Amino acid sequence: MVVLVMITFFVISLLTNILGPIVPDIISSFQVSLSAAAFLAFAFFIAYGVMSIPAGFLVERWSEKPVMILALFAGTLGSLSFALVPQYRVAIASYFVIGAGMAVLQVAINPLLRVSGGEEHYAFNSALAQFVFGSASFLSPWIYSYLVLNLSHPSPLQNLFLRSLARLTPAGLPWASIYWIFALSTLGMIAVLVVARFPKVKHTAEESAGSLGMYRSLVQKPVVWMYFLAMLAYVGCEQGTADWMSKFLSQYHGFDPHTTGAQAVAWFWGLMTAGCAIGMLLLKIFDSRKVLIGTSVGALICLSAALFGPANISLIAFKAIGLFASVMWPIVISLALNSVAEYHGSFAGILGTGMGIGGGLVPVIIGRIGDRTGLRSGMLFLYATFGIVLSVGFWAKPLVANATIDLKKTTAVPAV
Repeated sequence: MVVLVMITFFVISLLTNILGPIVPDIISSFQVSLSAAAFLAFAFFIAYGVMSIPAGFLVERWSEKPVMILALFAGTLGSLSFALVPQYRVAIASYFVIGAGMAVLQVAINPLLRVSGGEEHYAFNSALAQFVFGSASFLSPWIYSYLVLNLSHPSPLQNLFLRSLARLTPAGLPWASIYWIFALSTLGMIAVLVVARFPKVKHTAEESAGSLGMYRSLVQKPVVWMYFLAMLAYVGCEQGTADWMSKFLSQYHGFDPHTTGAQAVAWFWGLMTAGCAIGMLLLKIFDSRKVLIGTSVGALICLSAALFGPANISLIAFKAIGLFASVMWPIVISLALNSVAEYHGSFAGILGTGMGIGGGLVPVIIGRIGDRTGLRSGMLFLYATFGIVLSVGFWAKPLVANATIDLKKTTAVPAV
């Protein structure tokens, strides 16, 4: 069951973080503006935000297995609809359906991981799940690049899989073939879930969707809105960078979006995954607020180098933003949950809604500004979002601070 949950995390990430590499193709294939391309991310993440709270109620009413199957069916339907009819309007509906499915799926599998792996191993398994999630984000741009390069130059020597995809995919849209991969992945997961036996899950207070009274109590607290904005800003930083870096590198430095651009996005997610290990070490030594300030400043320096540096520096700096952003999410969400005394499950749902809105809204704002004054000007908006995350390190006052090792303590050496 733990392995099944890990595979589910992999599939969620595979479908979630592919938009960055394909943005240049969406713009060129459908002849749309920057803001129109960003509207696809908006459709996905707004669905994610809308479904974050209702998903908890669905799981509590129907249990994990049927809800997960329903969520994966939504992912299959969304992927298959675009694979069969690769048009811009279909893509909007497709992304909304996929986003809703992935939101429900993620809410369902976290309690399942705790029960199936044992509560005493939950922290380790959660970290492993994040590693698996990041690995899929790193892998998906490479899959996209492989498909585009091979389907753009078909050969009789290609394997049966590529020849089949070539027949199913329009010749001018080789990048759309990845949605067949997504549809097959979610269908395979549904088949596995149908025969899998699930343990009985009893939700903790942190995992419970909560009542309407709990939400009313929380939204009256200013600190809840401050962290809502912080989570909105963080996901905006993440998606705003990942979604637009390939287009930026292509437009301003001439890098091929099918190879160099896609690989830059892959390394952004890869370094974000690797940075988690460094972040765990730093959080054992320093207060989490100081770590957040340091990483936010580092991300802002990298953003400046990416936007205004020469080609090779820009390429490296975009990737490096992922390294500094890696610990922002766990720090902000832990500070948030440690800043209220009760209703953590309901608060987590509110934060999830903020994440969905941020992931959808910020790329659209960047695209909108980019259509009017250029993409570089649009990406300057990331200074505001990274600045909001930076500010958390100064105003956060958690009820419980993160535990650190006291390096000042020394062990006395007995005299000989």
